[in-house]
Amino acid sequence: MPVRSPFHDVAIVGAFNASQARVLEGYDSDRITLEAVRGVLDEAGLTAQDIDGVVAGMQSRAIIYWLRSGPAYIGGSMAGIPGVIEAAMAIASGRCHTVIVAGGTAGVYTERASTAPWTRPANEFTAPQGMFTAAEFALIARRHMHVYGTTAEQMAHVAAVIRNNGHANPDAIYYGRGPYTADDILESRMVADPFHLLECAMTSEGGAALILTHVDRARDMKNPPVYLLGGSGDGFGPSYQHPPAFDFGRRGPRYVNGWVGRRAIEQSFAMCGLGPDDVDVAELYDPFSFELIRQLEAYGFCDEGDGGEFVTSGAIEPGGQLPITTDGGTMAFSHGGAAVQLLQRVLRATEQLRGTCKSMQVPGAEVALCSNGGAGALFTDVLLLGKQKP
Repeated sequence: MPVRSPFHDVAIVGAFNASQARVLEGYDSDRITLEAVRGVLDEAGLTAQDIDGVVAGMQSRAIIYWLRSGPAYIGGSMAGIPGVIEAAMAIASGRCHTVIVAGGTAGVYTERASTAPWTRPANEFTAPQGMFTAAEFALIARRHMHVYGTTAEQMAHVAAVIRNNGHANPDAIYYGRGPYTADDILESRMVADPFHLLECAMTSEGGAALILTHVDRARDMKNPPVYLLGGSGDGFGPSYQHPPAFDFGRRGPRYVNGWVGRRAIEQSFAMCGLGPDDVDVAELYDPFSFELIRQLEAYGFCDEGDGGEFVTSGAIEPGGQLPITTDGGTMAFSHGGAAVQLLQRVLRATEQLRGTCKSMQVPGAEVALCSNGGAGALFTDVLLLGKQKP
């Protein structure tokens, strides 16, 4: 029997993408975030006076001030699944009734001859070894290849599918730049073995926002509500401060860092009485190609070590058993800073369940899975959304 969850009293009623580009001329992070906030209010048919909560990390207080909507609940979580979960819990507990979750980044990445600043942490235990983000995720991938025989071609297939989703998406930064084959991916230059350039997230700028409210209010709003079914998160420590290890952890082999997110998805499915077979579309976070294979195994869509065969079977492609990252993800749609890239997965799942995706719409989608993070970052968050109230 499913557990009665406070999430079941909360729905998403607004979803908006602000501008996205490799470089947004004339923007800073505040301006693009405000564009996202204004856009989601208009998209949901609401005004600033309808909002009594904001979850946007360090920008939460500024947004409340910009909107003049105080007194209000001010959340501390960064936008993304943690922000959505915080907003949902605040609504369910009665601390507020309608919350904006928002994020935006622009003008931060200026040294374009170098990798993006969020990929080169300055921690004393990682910087001397060149332990930038791609290398950290590469450690996890190489271990899996050694143990299970996962191949470079299988990982390249994942990247090709996601990039082709972006190639077909008119809003994606990589729109029209494909189609890609696995060979195209493998022919791009090596970045951190086994990852080639086209297996890695790009860098860009942009903003995004959602509005959540109590289900009683959601029934009377402009957009059809998308319901929260369950969500949770797994963490093993601070991201990008320590070289990650696949076997890190002390709760037995099922719950080591290599399978981070497994406990979270089990909790999430238990909240609504569903399982992997009930998921119609998976908006998975895609920092690097192998991370998708790892997530599919950790979440129970295939057995450990079978992810490579699963992805090349056609299962993750449009029309397949489990279409993934349908907008092109961070590889092809946008990678507008930490807050935006994480929130995009929830936004796209919301559009899939509404039936309003501009590309790769999954016909009749009823249940969507979203994810953030990965084993290279020592955390993974998951969220299940549904078209029907649980």
